[in-house]
Amino acid sequence: SLQDQFDNLEKHTQWGIDVLEKYIKFVKERTEIELSYAKQLRNLSKKYQPKKNSKEEEEYRYTSTRAFLATLNEMNDYAGQHEVISENMTSLITSELTRYVQELKQERKSHFHDGRKAQQHIETCWKQLEASKRRFERDCKEADRAQQYFEKMDADINVTKADVEKARQQAQLRHQMAEDSKAEYSSTLQKFNSEQHEHYYTHIPNIFQKIQEMEERRIVRIGESMKTFAEVDRQVIPIIGKCLDEITKAAESVDHKNDSQMVIEAFKSGFEPPGDIEFEDFTQPMKRTVSESSLSNSRGDGKSEPKFGGKSKGKLWPFIKKNKLMSLLTSPHQPPPPPPASASPSAVPNGPQSPKQQKEPLSHRFNEFMTSKPKIHCFRSLKRGGAGPEDFSNLPPEQRRKKLQQKVDELNRDIQKELDQRDALTKMKDVYIKNPQMGDAASVDHRLSELAQNIEKLRLEVQKFEGWLAEVEGRLPARNEQQRRQSGMYEPQNPSAVNSCAQDRESPDGSYTEEQSQETEMKVPATDFDDEFDDEEPLPTIGTCKALYTFEGQNEGTISVAEGEMLYVIEEDKGDGWTRIRRNEDEEGYVPTSYVEVYLDKNAK
Repeated sequence: SLQDQFDNLEKHTQWGIDVLEKYIKFVKERTEIELSYAKQLRNLSKKYQPKKNSKEEEEYRYTSTRAFLATLNEMNDYAGQHEVISENMTSLITSELTRYVQELKQERKSHFHDGRKAQQHIETCWKQLEASKRRFERDCKEADRAQQYFEKMDADINVTKADVEKARQQAQLRHQMAEDSKAEYSSTLQKFNSEQHEHYYTHIPNIFQKIQEMEERRIVRIGESMKTFAEVDRQVIPIIGKCLDEITKAAESVDHKNDSQMVIEAFKSGFEPPGDIEFEDFTQPMKRTVSESSLSNSRGDGKSEPKFGGKSKGKLWPFIKKNKLMSLLTSPHQPPPPPPASASPSAVPNGPQSPKQQKEPLSHRFNEFMTSKPKIHCFRSLKRGGAGPEDFSNLPPEQRRKKLQQKVDELNRDIQKELDQRDALTKMKDVYIKNPQMGDAASVDHRLSELAQNIEKLRLEVQKFEGWLAEVEGRLPARNEQQRRQSGMYEPQNPSAVNSCAQDRESPDGSYTEEQSQETEMKVPATDFDDEFDDEEPLPTIGTCKALYTFEGQNEGTISVAEGEMLYVIEEDKGDGWTRIRRNEDEEGYVPTSYVEVYLDKNAK
């Protein structure tokens, strides 16, 4: 029936609106994903950006790190394009479809209201026709009964003439009423047929046509929205492509040779590698002293013998700290003695075992020093407070030259600032002189005098640092001892200490050398020698140990211990069977590892 068709159409159009709302929800969630993705990309880019005024900024001078920084910036722009996708989808799809759905609902409601109204109208017409038809049928039956009654009365001779006349009149009245009902029924029938034709051939088709057009517009609209969905993405593809092209361009700009050269320039020290180690002939009966060590300059019979490739001055190795150097010169040169026969090392609980393979201590120390992290110390120029010297003499030559050049450039920039201020104040003073009403010219004299003093101080500083820079670059001779005393960097205690340790420790090119002298000059009192290295911190303790046996410590570099004595461990066994310990600040040395029980501190560095 027609009502069933209306129900079917109502259900289908409601389903179409539900589909449209589902698509709107889908696009809305897509925009939220795009915004969230863009936010995460921006946070990621921000997270890996170098922090201002930090060491990371210095790292971005290399081409590889600059390419990474460019990648971060492009990722930020890449995130911006995803924000554009979200904005366009919201404005072109979500907002438009939401408004269209509201209009669609109103239009659908109107169409079905008209349909229901037309249906009600035809039903009303049908009811009127049925009522007219029943009335006509009733009147016809009443007319027939009246006619039969009249005929009966007319045939009965016992009925008066008046009764017969009355029955005749009643029959005529009923016939007239039947004729009127017939005419009314005929008119109502014609009207209903006309209304019904109009309903089924005009009103209902028009309503169905409008509903069909509405549904087709909905289908077209959702298709256009899907096309817009793709176009919004396609519009940002060229810009995203440019971002990716820039990342590729940044990656292609990475220059490994340039980065390697920058590392070389940044960390080159200017030191020359050490010369060959001389052969030590143990077949000759001779007494070896500290001065005859392969790492120190040889001296004998008052004549200085050139070391390290025949140079007059040997470079002091920059990798060797004072504590390690002195321990090397004084460490034992023979394998440690076995523990007393009364108790083997295996009987001692947790006792360390003697090394299976005996290594020559000197070569082992040499490998240790060459693989350790370089830490350069200029004992002559270190100050008591732990801060670096003003002339950067604690740095390797090349690093010192760079620092001095940076300091000179910085001072020149400060001088230029002061000069700019002086020029500005001078112009202001001229204006005040020409126009006294604008200000007092004498008010700027004090500031001008301060600027002049500052400029003079800065120029003196520049001269001082340029002198040190020229000294490093070899343009000027090295400073003599008198100049060093005037600079306040170092003041020797006595001539022997100067000659033996500190004198000429720095060459004209800024490298560290040790003056070759005679053997007698090495025999300096311990107080003088220790004063030279007063600023060097002792090695930290890494644990404690307990002496299992008594050890005499007669060889040079060893220390005597008593059984049961507790001492501090400052250096583990390196594989040569010796452990370095300390009793107090002045007493330290080596003992056989098998003679002590070591308790290392887990938190020690």
